[in-house]
Amino acid sequence: MSGIEVMADNRKIAKNTMFLYFRMLLVMGVNLYTSRVVLQVLGFENYGLYNVVGGIVTMFTFLNGSLGAATSRYITFELGKRDFERLNKVFNTALIIHVIIALLIILLAETVGLWFFYEKMTIPHGRLEAALWVYQISVITCFFSLTQVPYNATIIAYENMKIYAYVGIVEVLLKLSVVFLIFVSPIDKLVFYALMLCLIQIGVMFFYRNYCNRHFASCAIHIYKDRRLFKEMFSYAGSDLIGNIAVLAQGQGLNILLNMFFGPTVNAARGIAYQVQGAITQFSNNFMTAVRPQIIKLYAESRPEEMMHLVKQSSCFSFYLMWVISLPIFLETDYILTLWLGDYPEHTVCFLHLVLILCLIQTIKTPRSTVFHATGHLKFVNMVVGGILCAAFPLAYILLKIGFSPESVFYAANATMLVSEAASMIILKKYIDYSISDYIKKVYGRCLLVVITSFFITHILYQYIYNQGFLHLVLTCVLSTASSMFFVYVLGMDKTERDKVKNIITNKLKR
Repeated sequence: MSGIEVMADNRKIAKNTMFLYFRMLLVMGVNLYTSRVVLQVLGFENYGLYNVVGGIVTMFTFLNGSLGAATSRYITFELGKRDFERLNKVFNTALIIHVIIALLIILLAETVGLWFFYEKMTIPHGRLEAALWVYQISVITCFFSLTQVPYNATIIAYENMKIYAYVGIVEVLLKLSVVFLIFVSPIDKLVFYALMLCLIQIGVMFFYRNYCNRHFASCAIHIYKDRRLFKEMFSYAGSDLIGNIAVLAQGQGLNILLNMFFGPTVNAARGIAYQVQGAITQFSNNFMTAVRPQIIKLYAESRPEEMMHLVKQSSCFSFYLMWVISLPIFLETDYILTLWLGDYPEHTVCFLHLVLILCLIQTIKTPRSTVFHATGHLKFVNMVVGGILCAAFPLAYILLKIGFSPESVFYAANATMLVSEAASMIILKKYIDYSISDYIKKVYGRCLLVVITSFFITHILYQYIYNQGFLHLVLTCVLSTASSMFFVYVLGMDKTERDKVKNIITNKLKR
């Protein structure tokens, strides 16, 4: 791989990341504001209901998660090979598959899902009808979301991130308008909120479809009878099935357990924790959205060494991005939640701490998981890793059944995530020739060094900040960011990476 090619790839990643971060900052700011207003208008119980009722529908989308990953992999892979005829075949096959799955999920949601809704959910007295409306609206939204997957996968494969930034701005402004419309809602506020968000999502989906049809020839609709490709994609998706069931078990599965044992107020606490987590993980997710196609294309071009080098770099830097934002939140959780929401449900602080730890672990894992998707070797790793992650659900149920606190579900999730990480690294060695010890040293070793040193130094200095209130928060953010960035530079980078940073800073200063 020539130096010119490396520079071109790095510039493309940087450019795409810039567009995604611009979108993310605006979306994050508005979402945090709207969450405060929505929580105040709807109340803890309604907010919790909105989070958990939609989760029932999400539980049925486990197969779509597998197919979505398969679609993204196949489209990106064929684009990397420049086989545009097969690319169009893949797109149309994926679209047919997703329509079939969407219809199947509607059938399940209106039978098994409704039974679970009436028989197992904890819904406050007088809110059953509103909750049912939210459930049905979620089913409609789910149908359109499922059939949208091939279009989104195409945009990401072509690395056209600018369109995400522009559409994201419009989408977040529309959601902001909904917040103000809630106050004058002519119907139940919870139902109105769910309905408006559904209409916005459907509008955005149709815009993306129109954009893809106009700009990408691979999205032209054709009827293909390629049974071999159909079976191949289904087989690939099937090998990823357990992994997606595990994701749902640790996400919506645990959320439903909390509802069954403690009711919607605890779901509200969990929803707030995941709202903060969602805002923070946008930093690393946007970075990975730009990097993921590069990892798959490097494998398609038979450049495994360059691919693993990019995996190690992206694992570390996505973790550093998460840690820089997470550290001040760990230190100032109570004040941040009070400043943001005013009142908030019990357990929110502990939930948020445990969720952030889980996400930091997942951040390291994501680039390596992309390698499995690139190689297509998913069946064994998902059987092992997915099986370990799925154990979080029965483990959490047992803990709750014998009287443990709501926090125990997150302890179960974090424990199984750590065990699954060790298994995943060992399994990858079967398919890619890489050094596990070198990976642990250069990824986990660096990340742990940065966490331990920056947290230790920041925590010591934090005790000597005598100002209270907002100034205390500002000083904590400045101190923690400076500490994290310093130790990232000193301990989290090798000499080559530090030299690149020096050159970037020097060039900026010269301008």
